[in-house]
Amino acid sequence: MGLFGFSQDLGIDLGTANTLVFLRNKGVILREPSVVAKNIQTGDIEAVGNDARNMIGRTPNYISVIRPMKDGVIADYDTTAQMMKYYIKQALRNRSSFASKPNVMVCVPSGITMVEERAVIDATKQAGAKEAFPIAEPFAAAIGAGLPVWEPTGSMVVDVGGGTTEVAIISLGGIVTSQSIRVAGDEMDDAIIQHVRKQYNLMIGERTAEEIKFEVGGAGKADVNQTMEIRGRDLLSGLPKTIEIHADEIVRALKDTVDSIVETVKNTLEKTPPELAADIMERGIVLTGGGALLKNLDRVISEETNMPVFIADEPLDCVAIGTGKSLEYIQHFKSQPNVATRPKTD
Repeated sequence: MGLFGFSQDLGIDLGTANTLVFLRNKGVILREPSVVAKNIQTGDIEAVGNDARNMIGRTPNYISVIRPMKDGVIADYDTTAQMMKYYIKQALRNRSSFASKPNVMVCVPSGITMVEERAVIDATKQAGAKEAFPIAEPFAAAIGAGLPVWEPTGSMVVDVGGGTTEVAIISLGGIVTSQSIRVAGDEMDDAIIQHVRKQYNLMIGERTAEEIKFEVGGAGKADVNQTMEIRGRDLLSGLPKTIEIHADEIVRALKDTVDSIVETVKNTLEKTPPELAADIMERGIVLTGGGALLKNLDRVISEETNMPVFIADEPLDCVAIGTGKSLEYIQHFKSQPNVATRPKTD
């Protein structure tokens, strides 16, 4: 059914926090942070991915560590193209067929504009793709989670990524209704940073906030009164300081973000046709993305919607897997580009 059938065709989950690359017949072969270290004096790229992430907060003043993706869209076009070129080269570095450019299926948030989508396509081609095809992120997540997206039955997916949360109802190969909000993992990290700063006069970085989120963060109520030691810079003395934080205070700090995600799920359900709503009531809601791993998020959504909620088997990889599997349907996407790339949004 594929149009090209080359084994080097790639699926790319170009995320705000991480970039994953899926190689046909090999699966997810690359998973690295969407981070680039750039020399601001020469414009040269010093490091990409894990190497660049390890440099955050540790660089001299002439090296800037940036995340070229923000809220699921390109914030720095040239740097994004260079980052993608690096990842494509890494993915195909041991394959002699790299001389022939790969075709790339790349995911985009369902709520982006045509201009933002075009920027992603152009950046992918500039990075070395022969042809680039966009696919809506929740559609790819649903495929990666194993949902029957091509059948006449309703499937609901909630993809909580780094920059956006995508909620979609899918049936017959298309998105029936969806909502995309720019509230997700990054907002959670920011909420933790602000809480620690306000409560303890302590400045912490993004990496520490992310560790706190997964170690003691959660939704609803903390199961146990877990604690964690964290280190940061005291804003009053300017010196390093260690404090102990409790799980329940981090849960409270994350409440507004969690509430926004739950509200988006409920709003999407309200716009769902009755027959599809009945299917979802029977089959349940599937959570994907890194945010799906937040403790008790599935339980909170289930309590608020009165529906069963499941976490996908490989939530972090679902979008990349779905993007890769969609390579089989390139002909489908090329002939009917509105099926999954232009969902109905409000």
